[in-house]
Amino acid sequence: MRVNDKYSTLPAEDRSVHIINICAIEDIGYLPSEGTLLNSLSVDPDAECKYGLYFRDGKRKVDYVLVYHHKRPSGNRTLARRVPHNDTALAAHSIRQDQPLPGKGGPVGAGEPQPPADFHEDDKRFRREEYEGNLREAGLELEHDDDTKIHGVGFVKIHAPWNVLCREAEFLKLKMPTKKLYHINETRGLLKKINSVLQKITDPIQPKVAEHRPQTMKRLSYPFSREKQHLFDLSDKDSFFDSKTRSTIVYEILKRTTCTKAKYSMGQGEGRKKDSALLSKRRKCGKYGITSLLANGVYSAAYPLHDGDYEGENVEFNDRKLLYEEWASYGVFYKYQPIDLVRKYFGEKIGLYFAWLGVYTQMLIPASVVGVIVFLYGCATVNENIPSMEMCDQRHNITMCPLCDKTCSYWKMSSACATARASHLFDNPATVFFSVFMALWAATFMEHWKRKQMRLNYRWDLTGFEEEEDHPRAEYEARVLEKSLRKESKNKEKHRNIPEESTNKWKQRVKTAMAGVKLTDKVKLTWRDRFPAYLTNLVSIVFMVAVTFAIVLGVIIYRISTAAALAMNSSPSVRSNIRVTVTATAVIINLVVIILLDEVYGCIARWLTKIEVPKTEKSFEERLIFKAFLLKFVNSYTPIFYVAFFKGRFVGRPGDYVYIFRSFRMEECAPGGCLMELCIQLSIIMLGKQLIQNNLFEIGIPKMKKFIRYLRLKRQSLSDHDEYVKRRQRYEADFTLEPFAGLTPEYMEMIIQFGFVTLFVASFPLAPLFALLNNIIEIRLDAKKFVTELRRPVAVRAKDIGIWYNILRGVGKLAVIINAFVISFTSDFIPRLVFLYMYSKDGTMHGFVNHTLSFFDVSDFQNGTAPNDPLDLGYKVQICRYKDYREPPWSEHKYDISKDFWAVLAARLAFVIVFQNLVMFMSDFVDWIIPDIPKDISQQIIKEKVLMVELFMREEQGKRRLLDTWMEKDRKDDGPYNSHSPRAGLDGPEQQGGGAL
Repeated sequence: MRVNDKYSTLPAEDRSVHIINICAIEDIGYLPSEGTLLNSLSVDPDAECKYGLYFRDGKRKVDYVLVYHHKRPSGNRTLARRVPHNDTALAAHSIRQDQPLPGKGGPVGAGEPQPPADFHEDDKRFRREEYEGNLREAGLELEHDDDTKIHGVGFVKIHAPWNVLCREAEFLKLKMPTKKLYHINETRGLLKKINSVLQKITDPIQPKVAEHRPQTMKRLSYPFSREKQHLFDLSDKDSFFDSKTRSTIVYEILKRTTCTKAKYSMGQGEGRKKDSALLSKRRKCGKYGITSLLANGVYSAAYPLHDGDYEGENVEFNDRKLLYEEWASYGVFYKYQPIDLVRKYFGEKIGLYFAWLGVYTQMLIPASVVGVIVFLYGCATVNENIPSMEMCDQRHNITMCPLCDKTCSYWKMSSACATARASHLFDNPATVFFSVFMALWAATFMEHWKRKQMRLNYRWDLTGFEEEEDHPRAEYEARVLEKSLRKESKNKEKHRNIPEESTNKWKQRVKTAMAGVKLTDKVKLTWRDRFPAYLTNLVSIVFMVAVTFAIVLGVIIYRISTAAALAMNSSPSVRSNIRVTVTATAVIINLVVIILLDEVYGCIARWLTKIEVPKTEKSFEERLIFKAFLLKFVNSYTPIFYVAFFKGRFVGRPGDYVYIFRSFRMEECAPGGCLMELCIQLSIIMLGKQLIQNNLFEIGIPKMKKFIRYLRLKRQSLSDHDEYVKRRQRYEADFTLEPFAGLTPEYMEMIIQFGFVTLFVASFPLAPLFALLNNIIEIRLDAKKFVTELRRPVAVRAKDIGIWYNILRGVGKLAVIINAFVISFTSDFIPRLVFLYMYSKDGTMHGFVNHTLSFFDVSDFQNGTAPNDPLDLGYKVQICRYKDYREPPWSEHKYDISKDFWAVLAARLAFVIVFQNLVMFMSDFVDWIIPDIPKDISQQIIKEKVLMVELFMREEQGKRRLLDTWMEKDRKDDGPYNSHSPRAGLDGPEQQGGGAL
């Protein structure tokens, strides 16, 4: 293997010294920086660099960290790069020295075996060297730390100097605060008094952070420009760009910096048969930035640093510690969130998520109060409910038909008394009002969030922000490159008959490899290229939905077979609780399956999105969200949809039942209806998902991963235990944290919960209350995870919550339709109204139960379906009852559907149409009457524009006055010392005037 000239073997006595030359290029008027010596002469470098937050000189802040794995002999570690060196080494600051390459350097120690050459590791190292060299050319300053407390892991610390920050801030159009201060318009009169009273009342629940206090003054913001630096307050350049902004700038440079030169060379024994593979390697590195290098394992991690420790003795005060005390602690669950500080530390995108979660949780308070009132109304009127009283009355002596063939016997309706009374708690007239209320609540919540979002955009200087097209993803570039290479090969085949010298051919191939990006400039992926992926997506999604339906069918068969088995039990208590037992166990099975399939569907959705090869990260995220939401929505709600709309609808009648696989009879609803069972299903699944999946998984799994990672790192460092127990550098501590995986899982669990709260709220009025209790814990749980368990994410600018808002609106609209059908078809609300106004003799509900039951002659049972023990009740049964609207056996058209059925069906459909249109109209009216932008915010935005115009007008007037002064002076000074031309006299003052202002 050929060794690059830049690598050299150090003498044994100088191996402890490692020097890197860092040069900044001349960039738009900025002079290159001199070579920088990266080692420190201090006795305690860790303390001087604040344990990894700064370079070893203690002055330059670490803005970003790259992590890579390197192989070293585990028995003999190299001497530390952080060892202080002597003055002789200081003179060699322009020389780049590194460890000898495997197999090519001088002897590390006497008699030590030479490690075998690892071409794959060499390739990674060459790519890192080239990439880091390109980063230096972009103006960044780098510092290596290979000898860390984590064996085999090296760190590259990155610092962005002032000129790079200014340049990139201008490119990114970052709005920065100017020197201009202005008063924020305050409310007057009655509103001012009300606001002051509310501030005093809510003061105990406000977080104790400066960013959360109400402000009367605000700095005018303007996109940063190097030509207008005089507009900005640059008295403290170190704090002008905060750590969040600095890391964002560095990340943008990392994304667009590429490695294009081919440094990896195969050994001579490999021969030229590897040329095509080498060419592919070179091209694959051509367009990619840090994302591709991470995917290929060149670097193992890249992340910005946390501001410091959040707990412990003698910990310097920092934003992370403040967030931990005032936001990420369960003891402050009753306080508002310090959203501005969250945004300052994590960026706008994460700040918007927690702001949305806070608004959603606040809006759940009135919904919970109304839901509890509806539930209490049901409890208060349960003893006045005539239908349930009739079902519980022993004197009616209504004999019901068997619930299954052969093994089940006849039973008394009064045995279902408890179920009937419990059904009234959720199936009463107040639930209709609550359904209407929740539909309007959803519309109000969406409007309230839009207004809150506009206030945050104003406070965070995002009013004029427009998202620019992101960099293409590495996978997309690879596919485009493959397509362009196929086109190139086809073109070469067409012209292969044209003679060409071999040397020219090889030169052309290398030239194409070096500039392989140009091949992809005019090539894009069309729908024809993606058609196989689209077809795979369609087939896979349909298959996954079919799997969900099959599992629900399996649970149905379990319910039917278990009910038949329990009916054969000799214990009366077991037989009397068959419905409750079967329902509870089936729901638990559904819950376990839902939790497992959620994880599977999440992985499948990501895989399906990857094979589509979206161009940008935003497109990838939106497609992933859509697929994951579709699959998880079907998975979570299919069992509930079955109970709400299908159970008991297609059972047939005694003597002519409907069977599954010709052996399992379809299950029926209880005499009181399926609403109570729907309530049980909804409550167990909702609470189970929140308790197990959302909270237990979020707490347990990250802690378990962190513990396993700690044990692994500790085991790797047993030989250096004394060094390991010392205080770790900040970048070493952050490396052991869990990487940030995006906000999609956080949003997804809240959207699914939002569906539970709105879609079937007619059957479970307490859903908002349980969601509220969960979210109070969820906010602090997520906050603690972000502050203590995760690496600091890269701050991303965003002005809204993206596609999630459209999903919320869709769920809100769907909730109106589903609640209309639940009230109409699942509950007995409509049949009661029809009976009360059409069939009741005295205008009361007396006789309603008898009206909903049909008659059946037991002699009409099919052969082999009659009960084995017809005398189980102690007497012979000739007529039994079942819930349906059918003609009696003594009628001319016995067992046919009666006219009452059609009357109830017409009333149900009419209710669905009226309810849906009325509630939709009311929701749209709420949407229209509440403006999206608060009036005071729109006034402040206009005021900012006016102030900005005035500021620039004054600046132009100042320039003009200064120019006039210089011109007047030029006319007076016509002596021999006035040697410059009139044109030069105009140019000079103008430039100086612009700099002065």
